[in-house]
Amino acid sequence: MPFHFGPDYPAETYIAHAYAEQGIDLGEVTMNYAVAGAPESPALLLIPGQTESWWGYEKAMEILSRRFQVFAVDLRGQGRSTRTPGRYTLDNMGNDLVRFIDLAIGRRVIVSGLSSGGVLSAWLSAYAKPGTIRGCLYEDPPLFASEVNTSCGPSVRQAIGPMFALFSKYLGDQWSIGDWQGMQAAAKTELPAWMAGFMVPSDEPPQTLKEYDPEWGKAFWTGTVAASCDHARMLARVKVPVLLTHHFRMVDEKTGTLIGALSDLQANRVRELVAAAGQRIDYQSFPEMGHSMHGQDPQLFADVLTKWSETLPPV
Repeated sequence: MPFHFGPDYPAETYIAHAYAEQGIDLGEVTMNYAVAGAPESPALLLIPGQTESWWGYEKAMEILSRRFQVFAVDLRGQGRSTRTPGRYTLDNMGNDLVRFIDLAIGRRVIVSGLSSGGVLSAWLSAYAKPGTIRGCLYEDPPLFASEVNTSCGPSVRQAIGPMFALFSKYLGDQWSIGDWQGMQAAAKTELPAWMAGFMVPSDEPPQTLKEYDPEWGKAFWTGTVAASCDHARMLARVKVPVLLTHHFRMVDEKTGTLIGALSDLQANRVRELVAAAGQRIDYQSFPEMGHSMHGQDPQLFADVLTKWSETLPPV
């Protein structure tokens, strides 16, 4: 039998977490989020990566809440937030966050995003309303490497893209197909060998995928997610200080395949563009770290973010 998950199937999809969840109407989207920490503390916005809901930050939030008031969100199409068929673009998601900052946070904020959330952290660093962002941490973001037609280094087709294509094909937009077993079987022939190894056989999807609209994957594989948001153009317009953390990466010299979020070439280009925009960009390399530092080592993530935040101009 096919699986079906998402807001229309709450009993099958969601589980309880350590922090209370709440929703806020942003117009098109009702955004789900959780808050930890005192209102008088500096504000911090955490943006999860693709297939991650807000609670991927749960352990890091406990640590960070001693220093910040932490807001962790579910992006449209993930977690308990609204699904928006045909509307998964960086510009739409970025503008969701602009509205969220206005309506839920209501003051200047530090932003940190992982992976696709790191690309949205970059979007906010370039396009948010003046005076609302203090600084942005890009946690292992696939800048350039999540574009289909990129101006620097491997594209999404040479990186994680085939996995997203598999999600879209076998699970369907809004879990309309739900062929989990078929997807696992197809992974052996439709994914590169190194990527297929990440597919651990299981009777049902992990919790992260249950809370994820597979149309996200299609948007990245086809390029529609960034059709109006060229990464180089965006980075050339950054207006706040940036910290880029760069985790495990390797490029296969024979195929050009990128294993990781972004190559050294791409990370260097990010640094060049932000610096040319007149902004300070700090870079920290963690070549042994998995994609999600906040998930793998929440204490290290909190330490890195907190220490960097202390170098930002005061509120």
